[in-house]
Amino acid sequence: MKAFFWCSLLFHLLSPLPIQCILPTPFDPHPLVLIPGQGGNQLMARLTDDYVSTAPNCEAAKGKGWFRLWINYTNLLEDPFARPCFAEQMTIFYDPDLDDYSNAPGVVTRAPFFGSTRGFRYRDPDHKRTSKFMYMEKLVKQLEAIGYEEGKSLFGAPYDFRYGLAAKGHNSKIGSQFLDDLKELVEKASKWNENKPVIILTHSLGGLFALQMLNRSPLSWRRKFIHRFIALSAPWGGTVVEMRVFASGTSPLGLSFLDPLLVREESRSLESNLWLLPSPKVFGEDTLLVMTKDKKYSASNIADFLKGIGFSEGVGPYESRILPLVREYLGAAPGIPVTCVVGVGIQTHETVVYGEGGFDAGPEEVIYGDGDGLVNLVSLLALEKEWSNLPQQELKMVKLPNISHEGILTDDLALREVIKQVYEAASIGMTTTS
Repeated sequence: MKAFFWCSLLFHLLSPLPIQCILPTPFDPHPLVLIPGQGGNQLMARLTDDYVSTAPNCEAAKGKGWFRLWINYTNLLEDPFARPCFAEQMTIFYDPDLDDYSNAPGVVTRAPFFGSTRGFRYRDPDHKRTSKFMYMEKLVKQLEAIGYEEGKSLFGAPYDFRYGLAAKGHNSKIGSQFLDDLKELVEKASKWNENKPVIILTHSLGGLFALQMLNRSPLSWRRKFIHRFIALSAPWGGTVVEMRVFASGTSPLGLSFLDPLLVREESRSLESNLWLLPSPKVFGEDTLLVMTKDKKYSASNIADFLKGIGFSEGVGPYESRILPLVREYLGAAPGIPVTCVVGVGIQTHETVVYGEGGFDAGPEEVIYGDGDGLVNLVSLLALEKEWSNLPQQELKMVKLPNISHEGILTDDLALREVIKQVYEAASIGMTTTS
């Protein structure tokens, strides 16, 4: 009752209410593994003697050890010559003979700090006061405020987000290795916490990887090691804005000094971007997504769209590796409790219109619909539709009005809801007092 009194008083004095005030005590949490979204964690790179570039100064780092490739804001801002190097070194390549993706020759990359949240609290740790480079710092602090401890009950699973996964029968070395590493981390987190099952908490693309890891593991393993899967802002069926990325490019993280056309080829090369193109299963066969003066594109003719924008080399891997993957995985429910927390009510690309200037000129008009500003509503809610008739699958859907795709990690009210869902999941079966 005392806690309730003081929290009631604080309600009139402070906004938002301190997170501890909305949670009863004590709290003995299930271990939690955080998985970031695309571009959420840092990437390190080093250049070997095999690296060859035609761009000025791009070979300057050759043989000098590791450097932060994603993302070094100061370097990109102050050195225009660093920008083509960044685009070139971020690019990956599909080899039809190997049926897999890899870095450019001589470029070695890694996602640092696996097992920890350190690599994705900030995208650029040199600019902690710049809001666009803050990522999960506020979420991690809130988790710590309710009792989670880094390296003891709280863990992180960063990954090379340029890579994705492929349908059965296709090679996907980098993505598959991440799933193996994630599975091992879950097992260790459980072991280090008295064999308690783990909560997996993801943002954006991280949710797609987590669902794949679950569905590729035996049901007995899932029920032993996973307590609940909580997905924030997951683009289950892709996004329309991804078609704009492929067609005309966008400046990542709103870095307006980066020419969208400079990074367009790099963006097209990313396997994960192919994965995020709109799924016909979710968006429907006929819904108009992109228009030009001569063509109309829906989710059912993405291959024609890729040809139309001049990226024919993407058609093969899209049709053979990605399309079968997105067709099959939504219907495969993992059989463990799942919570989806999504933002709604934000204008989101629904149809992109290109005029006489073509794709290089950028959109002439954008028609907006509902979503979180990046992911369309139909994609955010795809599991609700797909799993509605599966009584063996527990699914909880939480919709947050006027919360954006990244705002779900920074908005105080959104964070309170996320922490509430974590607490409720972790408290199931636990006796609490107030």
